[in-house]
Amino acid sequence: MERTFAIIKPDAFKAGNAGKILARIYEEGFKVVGLKKLYLSKVEAEGFYYVHKERPFFDELTTFMSSGPCVVMVLEADNAIKKWRDLMGATNPDDAAEGTLRKQFGTFVGENATHGSDAPETAAFEMGYFFAGLELL
Repeated sequence: MERTFAIIKPDAFKAGNAGKILARIYEEGFKVVGLKKLYLSKVEAEGFYYVHKERPFFDELTTFMSSGPCVVMVLEADNAIKKWRDLMGATNPDDAAEGTLRKQFGTFVGENATHGSDAPETAAFEMGYFFAGLELL
């Protein structure tokens, strides 16, 4: 079993789609081992997305991620990282395959409903940013 980190972003939460996304997570066979509803501050969003600090979209991204509540999760499944990324779909909802979360719930590349770790090292950092070990069941 592998663990990955996931976020239901503020746009999906605001649109009332958090429950639908969570239902799909369970339907697809993931076990949710950690879950929190948060309202990130700008500083917390900047810390989480620090790897993008030099990118031109950094301010827009961190402003968006601190614009409303989100749901952060640790998911567990065989090949969880790839499985979650496949379920999310392409970063740009216009390019995402039918049936993926971003195609169904994303609006545009900057508001694409979900986030997921892209590698085991990234997942370890991201899970540790939001969850203490004792919080993961």
